[in-house]
Amino acid sequence: MPHDLLEPYRLLIADVYELAGASRSTSETLARAERRTAAQWHVLSVLLDGSTTVPRIAARLGLSRQAVQRVVHDLRGDAQVDVTPNSRDARSPLVVLTPAGRETVDRLYERSAADRSLLLESAGVSRSDLERARATVQALVTAIRSVPPGAGAAPGRGSTGGRSSASSAEG
Repeated sequence: MPHDLLEPYRLLIADVYELAGASRSTSETLARAERRTAAQWHVLSVLLDGSTTVPRIAARLGLSRQAVQRVVHDLRGDAQVDVTPNSRDARSPLVVLTPAGRETVDRLYERSAADRSLLLESAGVSRSDLERARATVQALVTAIRSVPPGAGAAPGRGSTGGRSSASSAEG
């Protein structure tokens, strides 16, 4: 990565963490009205794309497998999700959204629509702004998952250094 991109990258990562934290906080408030948590909402949202395994949900949300397993256990107890055998890996069942879970996530999205619309209007961003931002973030996610940590370090030299105090969220 050219060195002139390092600082903007680090600042972007810090901003993504800040955005995720602020969004999670507002999601927690909205989810409480449905007697849910933001973590439960996030897991239910991932399942809108179809059934998947706990490790895949964890990877998508950037959480530990154990944390997602606890959320899935709670959601299963409330009949929001179910688990079915996975023909590809008997040790990792598929988590499936139930009709009740679908109704819950639909209500959560409906409840959040006005707040999110106001937020987007207030931020002055357009659909194309959001699509470009998402494409950039997706490209970075793909790259970070495909390049092994330390692959860019010269043998025996370790880190490239040059960290900024403004970008402490990620190096």
